[in-house]
Amino acid sequence: MADERRRGTVGSIDAVGRAVFGSREGQLTSDGRRTGRFVRMLPALLILGGLVFDSLAPPNFTAVPLFVAAPLIAAPFFSLSQTVRTGIAAVLSVMAMRFADGTSTQVVPVIEMITVLTGSVLALVINGVVRRGNEQLASARAVAETAMRAVLPTPAERIGGLQVAARYEAAQADEFVGGDLYAVADTPYGVRVLVGDVRGKGLGAVETVAVIIGSFREAAEQERSLEGVAQRLERALAREGTRRYGLDAMEGFITAVLAEIPPGSASLRLVNRGHPEPILLHADGALEVLAPSVPALPLGMDLGVWPDRADEWAMPAGATLLAFTDGLSEARDPNGVFYDPAARLRGRIFPGPEELLSALTDDVRLHTGGRTTDDMALIAVGRPAEGQPVPRTTVKIVGRGDDAGR
Repeated sequence: MADERRRGTVGSIDAVGRAVFGSREGQLTSDGRRTGRFVRMLPALLILGGLVFDSLAPPNFTAVPLFVAAPLIAAPFFSLSQTVRTGIAAVLSVMAMRFADGTSTQVVPVIEMITVLTGSVLALVINGVVRRGNEQLASARAVAETAMRAVLPTPAERIGGLQVAARYEAAQADEFVGGDLYAVADTPYGVRVLVGDVRGKGLGAVETVAVIIGSFREAAEQERSLEGVAQRLERALAREGTRRYGLDAMEGFITAVLAEIPPGSASLRLVNRGHPEPILLHADGALEVLAPSVPALPLGMDLGVWPDRADEWAMPAGATLLAFTDGLSEARDPNGVFYDPAARLRGRIFPGPEELLSALTDDVRLHTGGRTTDDMALIAVGRPAEGQPVPRTTVKIVGRGDDAGR
């Protein structure tokens, strides 16, 4: 019942991104739509061009390459029936031209018709190979994505007095699921959060995610310091790497950020191991990018040992911590421009973590034209203001800055 209620809430606020950020869908997807229309029209244009060329060119010139190309181009992009129709249209066009000029029984025209027919049959073979390959990739990806979602359970909406929301968004333009991960634990030392990104993709990355999340949950309960948790994860990677004959068997290294919000304190502590910098959003729309004071290598790099150093920031009531993987910050629009979460979020006010993530994921889809190339994990942890209702799903989102009127 809780899952259904959450899905309903998420569905009702999926349009939040347009309201908060302003819609750029037409601007960002027009190039993609034009390319798609051109590909769909290209086989017909080739056949039409062949007919025109043959009617205007001298008899010793032939348009057969255009007729052969039409079904071959259709094969990897069209369905089987569409490829069949394209091939038939190409063959009939050549036959009609040769019957019209009375050369259908001559050697060269017969060879031309056989050539086009052979190209059409080859297009059907290519179409079948492509479809089977796509089905196999889809099956492998479905297995990996199901496994990933199994090891990344949705956290409770309220943990240790804080509001929590998390999302795992699979890429739309990749056949393998990535190793993006998140975890939240309510411990004697406060609410501890992990967001990370395993190098590599597929089932190997999912297995590594399971190892790291299991180690984090144990270490978060036992280690007194956040630095101690990071070192436990480091040792877990080294141990698994040895057991599996080298770190490459365990997907190598992991970028990660660890957060700790102590009970009864308006502070936030972070350990960043080569991960994209989290963002702290304040109740008035102000924003901080939480850069580490001393950059550190990812977990599992095995290039030396340095002591971790936790940085501390103030996290007053009404503030929300947003941590994410590089699938968000490296999402590109059709022109290759990276998505900048800090620029897009600055000056915005959200009712709560769930609405923040709904607006953010919607805005990324608009930025990429719905074609993300990397998985992303996001987690938002909010410290409720005094008297704040739970959840605040009925509060209208307020836009600030240049886009407030959108």
